[in-house]
Amino acid sequence: MLVDLNLKDFAQEVASSSPAPGGGSVAAYAGAQGFALIAMVCGLTLGREKFSSVQDEMQARQNRSTEKLTQLLALVDLDTEGFNAVMTAFALPKSTEMEKELRRMQIEQATLMAARVPLETAMCCLEGLQEISGLLAGGNPNAISDIGVAALMLKAGLEGGLYNVQINAKSLKDEVSRRELSENCTNVRSEGNELARQITRTMEERLLVD
Repeated sequence: MLVDLNLKDFAQEVASSSPAPGGGSVAAYAGAQGFALIAMVCGLTLGREKFSSVQDEMQARQNRSTEKLTQLLALVDLDTEGFNAVMTAFALPKSTEMEKELRRMQIEQATLMAARVPLETAMCCLEGLQEISGLLAGGNPNAISDIGVAALMLKAGLEGGLYNVQINAKSLKDEVSRRELSENCTNVRSEGNELARQITRTMEERLLVD
């Protein structure tokens, strides 16, 4: 399991000549780091009298972030498994017409699943960016830089996930699936970009040096 590797070993595994783990797994891990930072900032806000009015909100936000962190860590491995399934399908025999048809069906099915995994990554990261908007309003202001880094990780995870959706979607034969995936990418990217712009604007205002 990739998630059982230490940081150094995971980086070296990505750096190897093997095509997997690749960008999709790294995107999921980036998103996990974003949610980890959100959970941290919530923890730095909880239990402090000066933030008494947002305790319930921060507890709920921390709980959601912990759940998403776990989900994205699972997606690190699922993304690599999806890629490997596509490679396995391509390796199927194709000597007869029946074998060719079975191989074609398996490739299509595996490719569709390989596209859906990074879409889940991107949608999780979009939820993270939505969380940050509320965190900026009520979270511990001393952790503002950590909130900013969380946003960067989540934006990278979102965009990286969408790139991997799109490269898999290009290989699909089914036009309906291709169009559905493309529309999902457009919608997630549009909302993610707008949230990222708003967060960046707020970060620049609060970190402005007098």
